[in-house]
Amino acid sequence: MPVPDDKRKLVFFHSPNTRSTGVYILLEELGASYDLRVLNMKAGESRKPDYLAVNPLGKVPAIVDEGALVTEQGAIFIYLADHFPKAALAPAIGDPLRGPYLRWLVFYGSCFEPAITDRHMKRDPGSASASPYGDFDTVVETIRATLGQGPYLLGERFTAADILWGTALRWITMFKLIPDLPEFRGYIARVTARPSFMKIELKDKELAAALASSV
Repeated sequence: MPVPDDKRKLVFFHSPNTRSTGVYILLEELGASYDLRVLNMKAGESRKPDYLAVNPLGKVPAIVDEGALVTEQGAIFIYLADHFPKAALAPAIGDPLRGPYLRWLVFYGSCFEPAITDRHMKRDPGSASASPYGDFDTVVETIRATLGQGPYLLGERFTAADILWGTALRWITMFKLIPDLPEFRGYIARVTARPSFMKIELKDKELAAALASSV
């Protein structure tokens, strides 16, 4: 029997100003109740045995829900949005938008992040046939073309995928790792203007300040 949303025993492992901020925003959008476990990554807390037992890679985010451990950002987004259906942030199985929704959640980790990492590290990704993402310019153009049809990744419908991409693109554009294009600027502005983004941004600043003062 499914656990009611307000009765879930959900634990969220987070460190401010990291990839887990997107999950923090998602939880706010979902109206989920959870136990926040904050890790000071600069102090090496994510590399300690207790957390390595959660995620051997020492990375955030991670969640434990009713005893089920979920790591990897895309998997967490899929899991949480499906488990809180009242928020309507995930097209249901059978909805024609379900496939495109899953595509964009997975495309982020399988193509976009590897492409950005190679570009940031100034690494040669190899031939397009050997690279997991093909080539950088095609990845960027694929995203630009989709957002150009906007206002969101699935057209008029806002989903959990937009939380993931809105958060990521805001960070990536700050570091100037992708071209400064109007489609990106407009999308980031629309998504990050949501109250959940502004609320969690403030909370992250408070958490970061608290962690810095404790070192």
